[in-house]
Amino acid sequence: MAVPSLTLAAFICWMSLGNVWGNEKIYSDNITRILDRLLDGYDNRLRPGSGGGVTEVKTDIFVTSFGPVSDVEMEYTMDMFFRQMWVDERLKFEGPIEILRLNNLMVDKIWTPDTFFRNSKKSISHNMTTPNKLFRIMQNGTVLYTMRLTISAECPMSLMDFPMDGHSCPLRFGSYAYTSSEIIFTWRKGPIASVDCPKESMSLLQYDLVGQTLSREIFKSNTGHYSVQVVYFHLQRKLGYYLIQTYIPLIMVVVLSQVSFWINKESVPARTVAGITTVLTMTTLSISARQSLPKVAYATAMDWFIAVCFAFVASALVEFAAVNYFATLQAHRLKKKAARQEKLEVLATGSDDDDTVSGYGARLRRPGKGHVQPERPSASSRLHLTLLCLSERALSIHCALI
Repeated sequence: MAVPSLTLAAFICWMSLGNVWGNEKIYSDNITRILDRLLDGYDNRLRPGSGGGVTEVKTDIFVTSFGPVSDVEMEYTMDMFFRQMWVDERLKFEGPIEILRLNNLMVDKIWTPDTFFRNSKKSISHNMTTPNKLFRIMQNGTVLYTMRLTISAECPMSLMDFPMDGHSCPLRFGSYAYTSSEIIFTWRKGPIASVDCPKESMSLLQYDLVGQTLSREIFKSNTGHYSVQVVYFHLQRKLGYYLIQTYIPLIMVVVLSQVSFWINKESVPARTVAGITTVLTMTTLSISARQSLPKVAYATAMDWFIAVCFAFVASALVEFAAVNYFATLQAHRLKKKAARQEKLEVLATGSDDDDTVSGYGARLRRPGKGHVQPERPSASSRLHLTLLCLSERALSIHCALI
């Protein structure tokens, strides 16, 4: 009984496998016939609705990574899945399936939009290990075309408020050859949800991606008007790096420059070294802060901060030079005053001696013939002594006023 049972089970399995294989063969044959019928007489040089209505291309973007953002080059880089969807009446079909999931080989056989990125500097379509493209055709003729791209696009920046600045980096794309009367681009999920930027993918070093704004424009040129889709990525700069590398060191240098006010003014070498060292340090920090920025022709907020700090540091050095100059001038004045005082004392001592001798001679004077009277000070000597006294008094008044 066991042997017939095993034989019956094997026969049933063989029949089941045969049915499955047969069903798969019939299914694949049906798909092949559908594709052959779709491509029979299909001209991929003509857009859907050529000669009639406008072809609407619905787009949406899934950002896989954003950055880096270059301030010097004024550009940003992003990696994304770029999706396009349109309706091609020529690709309608009927069959056992609702969606034909095909590979990139089918893309070259049908019409696809000639979409390009207007403000991109460099674009890369990933081809490892095979071209990263997704292609699907639905029964009603709707086509879904997805590709993975890396875009480096320009981002105009105004650095007046650097490093407290924010920027809106645009991404513009549209048709290269078809005007807005032939192809128009719309957002597939509306102007809010058509661009998806997961937070875990937005790990920028110097910026925070605070949001994005979607809009639509009409680009006018000599060849016609073109439909253009625009995405603005709003970036806000992080201030932490510049606080650590620039602002805090500058503040410390200014504080150190003010320490020289507590050094004795007679300590010329110490105050000179402190002032020159802080000035050179400030110059080095200002140069290093400028290296991470483009060579713009206007002053940024950091430039104004550096200029104010440099003014404080330079003023400390100028203050010491002024104090040293006036101290030297006062020392020379005191030296001249001492010399004049000494000369006056010598003259005064000499005049006292002359008066004593003159009085003694007068008391010993005897009238008689041939007597010689003692010599009195001349008028010129008295005038000279008077002028010296007046000049000494004027000098004392002048010093008291100082």
